[in-house]
Amino acid sequence: MGYLGGGLLLAINIVMLQYLPGTWGARVSFLSVAIWWAVFSIPLFRWVPEPPSATAKLVPGETVVGVSVRRLWETLKDIRQYRELFEYLVAFLIYADGIGTIIGVAAIYGAELGFGSNELILALLLVQFVGIPFSLIFGRLPSRSDTRRPFYLAFVLFNLIALPLAGISGARLLSADIAGSPPSPYTATATAVGEGTYLPSEALLVYNGTWQSSQISADELGTELAAEYRNTTEAGASYSLPFNGQTFKLTYSLGPDHGIWAVLIDGQPLIDDDSGEAVTIDAYNATTRYGSSLTKKTREPGEHTLTLVNTGERNPESQGSVMTLAEIQVLPPVRKSNLGIVVGLIVTIEIIGLLLSWILGGALFARLADTIDTKRSIILALVVYAAIAIWGFFLDSVIEFWFLAWMVAVVQGGSQALSRSLFASMAPAAKSGEFFGLFGIMEKFSAILGPLIFAWAATTFGSSRPAVLSIIAFFIVGGFLLTRVDVDEGRRVAKAEDAVFLKNQIA
Repeated sequence: MGYLGGGLLLAINIVMLQYLPGTWGARVSFLSVAIWWAVFSIPLFRWVPEPPSATAKLVPGETVVGVSVRRLWETLKDIRQYRELFEYLVAFLIYADGIGTIIGVAAIYGAELGFGSNELILALLLVQFVGIPFSLIFGRLPSRSDTRRPFYLAFVLFNLIALPLAGISGARLLSADIAGSPPSPYTATATAVGEGTYLPSEALLVYNGTWQSSQISADELGTELAAEYRNTTEAGASYSLPFNGQTFKLTYSLGPDHGIWAVLIDGQPLIDDDSGEAVTIDAYNATTRYGSSLTKKTREPGEHTLTLVNTGERNPESQGSVMTLAEIQVLPPVRKSNLGIVVGLIVTIEIIGLLLSWILGGALFARLADTIDTKRSIILALVVYAAIAIWGFFLDSVIEFWFLAWMVAVVQGGSQALSRSLFASMAPAAKSGEFFGLFGIMEKFSAILGPLIFAWAATTFGSSRPAVLSIIAFFIVGGFLLTRVDVDEGRRVAKAEDAVFLKNQIA
């Protein structure tokens, strides 16, 4: 139900982003989340009864925070008496960190590869809805009473093999406009620069008016290197750069003495697609800020001349009309893809997988399915996640990204549900409240280390590709520790603890 609720709201937000003008789509989407939570909390508050609980009053000198921390520490000491449960919690903390990182950085990684925002948002929506049936399928793998386990296992294994093969093949066999493969780069011509980053000293940059050059230190910029900024206070002063491309990014500074600048393309004002008005940059800010940027695109790719003009106008609060330039980037071509064909291919593969699994699942996987328990189902999910991390390192097309998102949906919901189920089976029922509270804390804490390692790897190597590959370590280490957990012994200890508690209650 969580996937369904989140998916419905995300679908509504996508419509808002597409049809509401300017930033209103994003603004109303944030507001809709608050309304969604408020409305669907009403049934919980009105009709779900609160279970009885033992409460205690604070003694003089105690605080709620202090008592909470002390009780959490007592729970941590208590859980160490349950060796297998404690080892499982450590394994879960590690592999859940990898799962959370995969989900959290997917959109960032896709944006770095140049995928469009619509393609990324719709891929996330796909995971939400596809995760619903696969949560049920994957969650039934350990159920010995279900006679369809061989079919479920065959279908999961089919997806593990077929999705990467089909996605990689589609990226290489289909045209770039369908598969979303990298288009040909914009190259420099005799009269224009191609895609790349151009500093104020670029030879083809033409300055009109009086300009000065200033060196901004690395400390002021908050970067490792200093940078040159060109600036002018003269009304009508301008700079121009001929370029071959479509999308460009301007980097400049804001400040209390900065003015308003006009953006021209081929001598004409650049018109904003959302507002329909001419694009200008109001560079006023109460404090000086370096590294601000604006990204825009022309209507058609090709050779254009970008010109920025100091209008001499300024914000009423500004003390001057300074205009600056740090760099100009000509960005790579926007990827194009045909999501209808991509989704059609995925659906076709799933239909084939369902038929093959139904026909051959019992004959080929019945014996293997009998060996699958909850722990092995989680390990299978971690194998799939490891394959996702490896594939993510190499992928470079929209079709691969969508096939990869489908693979995530295959195991995401099931692995989370089975992880909670395995923890519950080894936790004494008499202490389920405090132990599941600890489990919830560990689940949230597991979202820290993965993103940190991802950010470190991306910064160190200058790309998110090695960062994505680094996540595989969480699945390897977490999976190995999981294999060391004796689930039967953990369940035996939990049952013995419950028996003692029940005996004391009766006595």
